[in-house]
Amino acid sequence: MKYINVMTTIELHPEFLTANGKKQFAVLPYQEFVALQEWIEDTQDLHALRLAREENAKEPSYTIEEVRKELGIE
Repeated sequence: MKYINVMTTIELHPEFLTANGKKQFAVLPYQEFVALQEWIEDTQDLHALRLAREENAKEPSYTIEEVRKELGIE
């Protein structure tokens, strides 16, 4: 599997819940959780796009201008 190079930084401020002196859970502020969740989704989308491009590399491609002209949308 190829690594996805994403130049995004998310600063996290977790609070840790412990049991028997060991960290068991990390609790994030809600906005940080949402940002992290969106970053994960974007990374998954980017990975899927790159896979689709690799799988369809030999297929013809069209510019948006060519598609508009073919569909009669100007």
